Amino acid sequence: MRNDINHLTPRQIVAELDKYIIGQNDAKRNVAIALRNRIRRMNVKTDIQKDIVPNNILMIGSTGVGKTEIARRLAKIANAPFTKVEASKFTEVGYVGRDVESMVRDLVEQAVHLVREQKNEQVKEKAAEAVEEAILDILIPPVKSPGFLRTSPGQSSGDFNPDDASEDELNERTRERFREKLKNGELEDRKIEINVKQSPPVGVGMIGNGMMDDAAMAGIQDMISGMMPKKTKKRKLTIAEARKVLMEEETSKLIDFDEVKEEALKLAENNGIIFIDEVDKIASKSGKGGGGPDVSREGVQRDLLPIVEGSAVNTKYGIINTDHVLFIAAGAFHVSKPSDLIPELQGRFPIRVELSSLTEDDFYRILKEPKNALTKQYQALFEAEQVYLEFNEESIREIANLAFKINEEVENIGARRLHTVVSHLLNDFLFDVPDTIEANSKIMITKEMVQERLSTLVKNRDLSQYIL
Repeated sequence: MRNDINHLTPRQIVAELDKYIIGQNDAKRNVAIALRNRIRRMNVKTDIQKDIVPNNILMIGSTGVGKTEIARRLAKIANAPFTKVEASKFTEVGYVGRDVESMVRDLVEQAVHLVREQKNEQVKEKAAEAVEEAILDILIPPVKSPGFLRTSPGQSSGDFNPDDASEDELNERTRERFREKLKNGELEDRKIEINVKQSPPVGVGMIGNGMMDDAAMAGIQDMISGMMPKKTKKRKLTIAEARKVLMEEETSKLIDFDEVKEEALKLAENNGIIFIDEVDKIASKSGKGGGGPDVSREGVQRDLLPIVEGSAVNTKYGIINTDHVLFIAAGAFHVSKPSDLIPELQGRFPIRVELSSLTEDDFYRILKEPKNALTKQYQALFEAEQVYLEFNEESIREIANLAFKINEEVENIGARRLHTVVSHLLNDFLFDVPDTIEANSKIMITKEMVQERLSTLVKNRDLSQYIL
């Protein structure tokens, strides 16, 4: 997303995060320092560079206060591979389920995707030229008979005499005319027949009888598909559709995939961010010992430990070392406490940040200030139908007030409550567009309208405690 990441100071990183996330300044400062420390480490010239490990962060805060959003936006600012996993999905080694190493493999997949996109961008122009030539070859095949002239679309002007011209000249001039038409988009809907490469379906699900890891399985699948002959299938597509298919084929020819793998592994190792959510769900509750599900929970923690500490993980693209991957863990910790995690794992998350619950004023700012504020999202949806939606100041205050009250009295789900309230407020309008509310209409949301439309939501919240 940004090429000038090396010049971003912690203050500027926080300013970037402020565009999307309201409040939580402590968390923003800590992730900004963590990101800047990575840049500082890469600029260390001595051997100590290898020993500087990132300070992993543990975010503590209830749902909907911005934990995931902070980590996701940080990855976008840094243009870094990012993967989000839920700790509760993992199971201890020996049980059926996802093993903890799969999160590192997901991270490498993201890195490969990022590097591939960058490489695609670099060869885009060259690939577009090759695609243009391929389409022209289909439209204007090599001339084999003198009768080609009669089927040639249009006649050339100037001194050119078709009767005296060679077949090659005729072909070239017709080709140039068609090239112009292609560039002007005149032939986009014309159908052509192209050969599309098909990868043979490979099923090796039974190999190893469940004892193989994902990386080995993926490696075997790649090896078998590489040995199988590539089949081609003829498809009739419009030039616009064919261009997309051919573009993919041409870019993959121009890109050295070994180079992509090498760069992706390096990017994941040095810039990767893994966000482990719901880490409180694998913490053994205070005072509980012995058997039961807590044993398995502790097993997951012990499996996580080597990954967070730094270990070599085998992926289908090669071995990745997790020493310098930044881990951000998060959890609500309503029932358990961070101290319920095993001491070794606690030690691997030295920076703890408590995210505060959102106030009514925070809700008001969330509705107004971020680039992707909910009010702006709905305005864009209505504008797609040429209907113009506006909120006056009092209505935004009232929405924030109601969302805050419902959170206090029912269940505190943080900023996600705003989605419930705003969708309830606007659903009737969304249903009526464009049938009864026609294009070029204007809708003004007022405080009275908010109170009237959300009165049922406010009344029903008192009954919610009796609903199972």
